[in-house]
Amino acid sequence: MHRTLTKSALAVLAALTALAACGTETTKDRAGETRVTKAPVPAPPKQRKVQGLPGMPPVLDPEDVYAADRPGKLSPVVKDFPSRVYVPNSESDTVSVIDPKTYEIIETIPVGRQPQHVVPSWDLKTLWVNNNRGHTLTPIDPRTGKAGKPVEVHDPYNLYFTPNGKYAVVMASLDRELAFLDPHTMKRIKTEPVTCYGVNHADFSLDGKYFIVSCEFSGELLKVDTEKMKVVGQQKLPFDGAMPQDVKISPDGKRFYVADMMADGMWVLDGDKFTKPTLLPTGKGTHGLYVSRDSREMYVSNRGEGTVSVFDFTQNKLTKKWHLPEGGSPDMGGVSADGKVLWLSGRYDAEVYAIDTRTGTQLARIPVGSGPHGLAVYPQPGRYSLGHTGIFR
Repeated sequence: MHRTLTKSALAVLAALTALAACGTETTKDRAGETRVTKAPVPAPPKQRKVQGLPGMPPVLDPEDVYAADRPGKLSPVVKDFPSRVYVPNSESDTVSVIDPKTYEIIETIPVGRQPQHVVPSWDLKTLWVNNNRGHTLTPIDPRTGKAGKPVEVHDPYNLYFTPNGKYAVVMASLDRELAFLDPHTMKRIKTEPVTCYGVNHADFSLDGKYFIVSCEFSGELLKVDTEKMKVVGQQKLPFDGAMPQDVKISPDGKRFYVADMMADGMWVLDGDKFTKPTLLPTGKGTHGLYVSRDSREMYVSNRGEGTVSVFDFTQNKLTKKWHLPEGGSPDMGGVSADGKVLWLSGRYDAEVYAIDTRTGTQLARIPVGSGPHGLAVYPQPGRYSLGHTGIFR
């Protein structure tokens, strides 16, 4: 006896049939019987593993070297440190200490001759002032803001730390060498002479096994093996009169960006292959490079025209340019712990700029000493410091 199905019953039957078919496959066996088998579920893509430099903390995210730098993600070591901006005044031989909440100078610390950068130590516990012509490093306790006894180190133009915390690396610009030191006592362990002029800035590869160094006075780049403490590559930039400055790696670790104040842009380089770079124009006097807290953008200071260019990593292009009111000479600096403010020194104008990273609006313009240079915003998120004005992983 046959029954006639209603329209609603047919609709339900069709829906159940469709549901059963999702993720299944219909086949016939040798006897002609129809049977339903489940389609194989594809395995999730495997995340590539990064074999880092021996002793280096594990890479948190192989697709983002800045994964530890998210807003407010402070290490237990620094979470109780007061938030300050430390400004080395290279022609006044002082460090101006700014309260970022009030935009006021709360202290001026006398240091050695020609302080160039304020550098967080690998373990985050100390700030080192690089007194370039004074041939000393002045330690500052970021918990109290007090300076300690200077340590003798020759020609400390800039200071970095290997990703495993084993060595401090001094960029001895005029001595034409890389000095590898004990990161606590600053005693020299090895000297690596270089044939370029003016070693000054650097950044490390995703795995920490090498770093790229800029040589500003000869327009060259170096590639250095971290573990061997040895230069393994050297090339001249393809621009007459090139003057490379700050160096930063892309979040995915595939490219290095090198600011060039005479080429007025950033060189884009494959660090692994160390092949010929290409130039991306940004503005006159390109100098400092700073990554946003979400790893999407990089702020590029153009010292020669008083602007900041914004580069979008996801779009691989420049998207904005911020102009400082009344101009200025934006140089080196860093991003606030919450990611909302970009702090830059005004190298030739004896001032510091606070810039809103959402709008590009100047929030404050603070008079400081003469020749302000590599200021450090501290504390910042991250597990450890690679040096300079604050490169954190």
